[in-house]
Amino acid sequence: MGLWEAMRGRTQPKRNNLDALFHVPSAAITLQTALGFEPTGTGSVCYRSAAGAAFAQTQADVLALIRDDAEAPDVEVTQDDFGFTWLVVEGDKGDMPGLCTDLHAVNTTLELNGFESGLLCSLVPFANASGQRFGLTYLYKQGTFYPFAPTGEQTRDTLLELSVRDLLGEELPMEPDLQRWLAVWKAPGL
Repeated sequence: MGLWEAMRGRTQPKRNNLDALFHVPSAAITLQTALGFEPTGTGSVCYRSAAGAAFAQTQADVLALIRDDAEAPDVEVTQDDFGFTWLVVEGDKGDMPGLCTDLHAVNTTLELNGFESGLLCSLVPFANASGQRFGLTYLYKQGTFYPFAPTGEQTRDTLLELSVRDLLGEELPMEPDLQRWLAVWKAPGL
């Protein structure tokens, strides 16, 4: 914050950095070697759909962009109980760079077409051999990541979340404010 902003009591909103999604493949290697968690091959982008033909065309363009790939992953659009739309990409769990490229393309296309205000988060699920899961969640408006590890209907594994945060703190911009660690219950892949 500069002197002028401090004097007026105003700050610039934090800008997202979608390119941070491209750091997830190396973080996946760290998670696998240190904690035994592997990517599930699924990833999703959560956003609030807008009414109108422009949004419908943008969403159709995003789906076509992903599906036009020669080795296209499965793509579906679902809606959750809170009215948010999830565009879910399910591909080869060994192709983390491809998955992150697809998630980046979805976010960028929505952003470039004027629908950035509806973007909430992107999520990449991980699982270990015992079936324990968590989602590495990218908060669009903050430009930061946090882990979300649900263990039941309305419970989460806070210890695992903090362990993942501490482990990936050097590789990814982790969200420092724990109050922003949204509980994305029933997120696809979790």
